[in-house]
Amino acid sequence: MGKRDYYEVLGVSRQVDEEEIKKAYRKLALQYHPDRNPGNAEAEEYFKEAAEAYEVLHDPQKRSIYDTYGHEGLQGSGFRGFHGFEDIFSSFGDIFQDFFSFGFGGSSRPRNASRPGDDLLYDMALSFDEAVFGVEKEIQVQTNVECDRCSGTGAEPGTRETACPMCQGSGQVVQSQGFFRISTTCSRCQGAGRVLVSPCDHCRGQGRVRRPKRVEVKVPAGVDTGTRLRLRGEGESGYRGGLQGDLYVRLNVKPHEFFERDGDNLYGKVSISFAQAALGDQVEVPTLDGKKTVHVQAGSQPGSVIRFPGEGVPRLRGKGRGELFFEVQVRIPTRITQRQEELLRELMEIEKERGEEKARKWPWSRRKDREKDTPTNHSREAII
Repeated sequence: MGKRDYYEVLGVSRQVDEEEIKKAYRKLALQYHPDRNPGNAEAEEYFKEAAEAYEVLHDPQKRSIYDTYGHEGLQGSGFRGFHGFEDIFSSFGDIFQDFFSFGFGGSSRPRNASRPGDDLLYDMALSFDEAVFGVEKEIQVQTNVECDRCSGTGAEPGTRETACPMCQGSGQVVQSQGFFRISTTCSRCQGAGRVLVSPCDHCRGQGRVRRPKRVEVKVPAGVDTGTRLRLRGEGESGYRGGLQGDLYVRLNVKPHEFFERDGDNLYGKVSISFAQAALGDQVEVPTLDGKKTVHVQAGSQPGSVIRFPGEGVPRLRGKGRGELFFEVQVRIPTRITQRQEELLRELMEIEKERGEEKARKWPWSRRKDREKDTPTNHSREAII
């Protein structure tokens, strides 16, 4: 059975904002939390399903992918959901603390000290040709990377972590007041359950340091402005051994000096003289692959279109290329020589003669001749 729609899982509309998504998830998490439903397999599945829906819909990037491509789009972008309760509590530790700090605990398990790294966004400018044919570029991003001294543990080499003495390794401090139990995150270990005996001098116990990082980006042929490339594992390093985030490269393509682009198709204009339009000619035009010769048919009119199949932009998703279209523009000279004027006047006289001859053969002339021979209404009545 396929996955249910995430909006249906949370019981919200597709236009809902992030705050309403959080409220809907809070309601379901309270209802199906494993501490409230011990041993209930169905409640556990609902709990996991709601967590997965919230993970996607509260994240603008994941939500955009889901709204456009659905579950398959998320799988294609690398999203695999959660592997179990530990994964959920680790990802939403702060949220669960807000949800369950009163009445009962979020979980008796300590919060995992490791966390995945953040995703990064980089804006890249491309020339028109780079976007059309693809390119490889090296970029530099500022990011948090794993500390070389402690290898990301946050502990000074030769030392280790130990159970937090304040919460005894649970990550939470529980206080009872009458019939109620109030559970709060341990202020000493911040819910991790463990503390460093001797923090790393280089990263001050964070396990990460900030520095520039060089990344090779392969831009495929056929991209356009707004295309985003995802480089998995090239984002920030995870915290204390967590998974690395991803790097998203957002592309901005500079316009071409001659062509206009619409998807995979290109549009340009070819300017010809009046004589070329009337008589036809071979005209040289630019294409993405260099100059080519196109045949302009005799009698071509302004605005007529010449089509070049397979001379457009390579298709980003699929095979082949789009098409190239040229709109014919006829140039009217503003200054002419005496000889040109003589020829044009001669042409004009010829066209006048042809026009007068054609006018004598127009149907309305023949109709007038027929009307002279047709009896009037009065005469027809007399004949009857």
